[in-house]
Amino acid sequence: MYPDHSLMPKEAIRLAALGMLAEKPLSYAQLASAIRDFTSHVMGPNLDLMGTSIQVIAAEGLIAPVGGTAWRGEAINPDTRLTITDDGRRELDALLLATVRTPFNDINKLVVALKMRFLALLAPERQRDQLALIGAALEGEIARLSALRARHAEEAEATDPLRDWLDHDIDQLSASLDWFAARAARI
Repeated sequence: MYPDHSLMPKEAIRLAALGMLAEKPLSYAQLASAIRDFTSHVMGPNLDLMGTSIQVIAAEGLIAPVGGTAWRGEAINPDTRLTITDDGRRELDALLLATVRTPFNDINKLVVALKMRFLALLAPERQRDQLALIGAALEGEIARLSALRARHAEEAEATDPLRDWLDHDIDQLSASLDWFAARAARI
């Protein structure tokens, strides 16, 4: 993790793998395909996300063959059905509770999407905490862009494209903030 307790790209992939296996056992091939499918739909192809191997997660004891023992260094067959271990569940919880970085770039958008995908794996109080954490990050983004808008508005003309774009972006972030607050209220 980064010093601010937010996830690095490789940890986002760990979160995806562990969360998917917490939902149900999958074969190695199914897991790899599901991770690739989800991440590429959220943020498109990204070389930063290629670093974490499912075999590494197995070697760390976070996942294991269904009904089997811990990984012993052998290659995992594509058809081997995998499940999350108790250590993997603890790691999943830690990853789900990580903070969200700003600004919201592609990786941070992926982290939020993964948190939302696996939010139900947390207790209700922790779900609300995570939604509040995302809300706080959105508030920070709104404040940052609003400060830029205010600074730029002093220098700009009435029909300035940058100011219009900032207004648009701030409106989108505000709508997201409202959505996360409403979602937290329903838990």
